[in-house]
Amino acid sequence: MKKNFPFHMVTNSPWPIILSFSFMNTLISTIIWIYSSISMFMIFNFMNSILIMMLWFRDIIRESTFQGMHTMFITNFLKFSMILFILSELMFFISFFWTFFHSSISPNIEINMTWPPKDIKFFDPMEIPLLNSFILVSSGFTVTLSHYYLIINNLKLSKSYLSLTILLGIYFTILQTIEYSNSFFCFNDSIYGSIFFMTTGFHGLHVLIGSMFLLISLYRMMNIHFSNMHNMNFELAIWYWHFVDVIWLFLYTFIYLLI
Repeated sequence: MKKNFPFHMVTNSPWPIILSFSFMNTLISTIIWIYSSISMFMIFNFMNSILIMMLWFRDIIRESTFQGMHTMFITNFLKFSMILFILSELMFFISFFWTFFHSSISPNIEINMTWPPKDIKFFDPMEIPLLNSFILVSSGFTVTLSHYYLIINNLKLSKSYLSLTILLGIYFTILQTIEYSNSFFCFNDSIYGSIFFMTTGFHGLHVLIGSMFLLISLYRMMNIHFSNMHNMNFELAIWYWHFVDVIWLFLYTFIYLLI
């Protein structure tokens, strides 16, 4: 007797294991870059990871949009999975903030028991960091408007505001790169340099991933994959983007303002 169930049997996919190895290679090559200043391997592995993620997205789009495999039951579990993923990412940032406060409230003798360490010239929080804050907050507003116009079936305005959100994300990344290039300290300059670049760099990586997530949503919107009732991909991208916004506000307050 055949038993019916509300979920589909996922076909064999090479992308999970391949992406896992690609992420591992990216982390290893990042360590090589930190110690030897050779960035070629890190850039290659990072771009390879993005390519694999795009191929995986292609399969998901085919299963959901063209084969109709994503029922409401599947959709609800995908949303729950996204919540768990965001919570796991939140734990990463909590660990970074914990390290920052542990080192700043009780600085050790290796840095003369001062915080920030002597001779560390940090960034003015009223310059690029403040501009980046306005950019991310504005992008959160524009992506919400994009979702609103999609719900009321105004696809033209929805695409316009989503495109603006992606441009703001790219602008944020460019400004972050400029800030890094003008820095007077590096990753190896005491615990402060390590925490600063690890936390802001990890957040910058999330901005890149979120921008790619939104770019895929824009591609699907332009190909009429979304409707006012079925737009889960876009909705999850918005969740992720708002998470990136909120994390930046805490990061700006703790690492830039309270220094």
